[in-house]
Amino acid sequence: MPLTFPTMDEARWPPSISPLNVIRALKENPIGTQHALLRLLTRKAADTEWGKRFGFAEIATASDPVRLYQDRVPIHDYEAFRSDVERIRRGAADITWPGQFKHFAVSSGTASAGKIIPLSAEMLAINRRFTLTVAMAYFEAQADPSFLFGRLLSVPGRIEDDQSNPGSWIGEVSGLQFLVTPTVIKKFYQAVPEDILFLPNWEQKLDAIVAHTHGMNIRAIAMVPSWAPVLFRKLIAHHNRVWQDSATTIAEIWPNLEVFFSGGVALSSYRTLLEEQIGGPVNFVENYGASEGYISFQDIPNADDMLVHLDTGVFLEFEPVDGSGPRVAIEGVVTGVRYRIFVSTCSGLWAYEMGDVVKFTSTDPYRLVVAGRTNEVLDTYGEAVYGDEARQALEKACEVTGAQTTNYHIAPVPVSNASLPGHEWLIEFDEPPSDMDRFARVVDEHLQEINRHYVIRREAQAFLLPKISPLRRGTFFDWLRATKGRVSAQTKVPRMSESRQIAEALLEISGNNP
Repeated sequence: MPLTFPTMDEARWPPSISPLNVIRALKENPIGTQHALLRLLTRKAADTEWGKRFGFAEIATASDPVRLYQDRVPIHDYEAFRSDVERIRRGAADITWPGQFKHFAVSSGTASAGKIIPLSAEMLAINRRFTLTVAMAYFEAQADPSFLFGRLLSVPGRIEDDQSNPGSWIGEVSGLQFLVTPTVIKKFYQAVPEDILFLPNWEQKLDAIVAHTHGMNIRAIAMVPSWAPVLFRKLIAHHNRVWQDSATTIAEIWPNLEVFFSGGVALSSYRTLLEEQIGGPVNFVENYGASEGYISFQDIPNADDMLVHLDTGVFLEFEPVDGSGPRVAIEGVVTGVRYRIFVSTCSGLWAYEMGDVVKFTSTDPYRLVVAGRTNEVLDTYGEAVYGDEARQALEKACEVTGAQTTNYHIAPVPVSNASLPGHEWLIEFDEPPSDMDRFARVVDEHLQEINRHYVIRREAQAFLLPKISPLRRGTFFDWLRATKGRVSAQTKVPRMSESRQIAEALLEISGNNP
């Protein structure tokens, strides 16, 4: 459908400003940028139902807008928005943000029962600028435009007509964002046409992408890293079948591949495997974004942390996960603390909890790493192992033993008369370790080094050594197909659960159960 993309405020976000100049400006005045953004958001939404409810007009002109906003606007979970989102989908205007919405992102679940995030025209335009910013920052860091001289393989998620609101679209944010990609990029840079990218069946789409691109000059990839190993295996098999070749790496098929733009899930869990599959030098550029908006990106390729982009239509707030401090804006964060993250956006989310956990590595400039989800913690027995700690332990074990993993899930081991408590690590290996016991010991030792709750229980001999349960290749994909109904680019595997429901299903599918 034809769309126009108004800026939120021509004086605030003029389209003529270079993305790199925007980054330089927000580095110089990050706090001022966020405060001005909050004023702008509340002024724009002052006459909406939510704006009148919380007095946005007064907040927009207050001497301390952040303090007044936090005094008046409580933290909201999705249930606080659900009924209003349904009204918005049916065409109601001026509820949480001015005007009507024509784009809806499925944040989790399904279009009928999941979390649906309305996306305004302003947010789509800002997201489009963000992706350009990431590319421009990469170009500036490399001082080499060669990645522009071939094709980009991007793999967006599925979208469809929203039956609740005729003339609108619903689906994954990457698919909605692809709709507003500039025509010149779609025509001359994107490797795969829309009729392939929006095939409804995920496996058929991957096969069609492979068949279409295996002879192309692919120089850049943009996709969720968890699906890249599957795509790469299919590509190598297809290439060898068609050309009667014996290629073992992507570099033999796409020798000019230079950069992998990553988002959606943590890159660190997949990077070693992807590097081996690619088999040649490649840069990785990770971003942290979600249906709610974009937060940060790697302005330095291959860095361990990301620069917080404070001018993406998203006002940020944070609260320590352990409850040790108050809700603060960007100026109140400190390094090394795990924070819940709340967003207020130009799509009408207000003090909305995203469900992610972040840690700041620097406050000058503001840089962070994503430490997991708020529900990514195992604390059944007081061990308090967080998602980022588990991921680090897994990466360490792979490094020491030479193993490579594609997916994993961790669940508690039930306590019984015959067993102490512990954790079972269900892992799909691309390359299993030669010594599974050593792999378990490295996981255990690393967790003892970084987690005081865990080490106390291990030293007291009140907690078992991790139990490693290898799963056959394809188990997680089979589980996703069986439980999610429709698998797509952003379908995610839960990394942890204090219930054994997922673990038992995985074991059953893999054939591990007696």
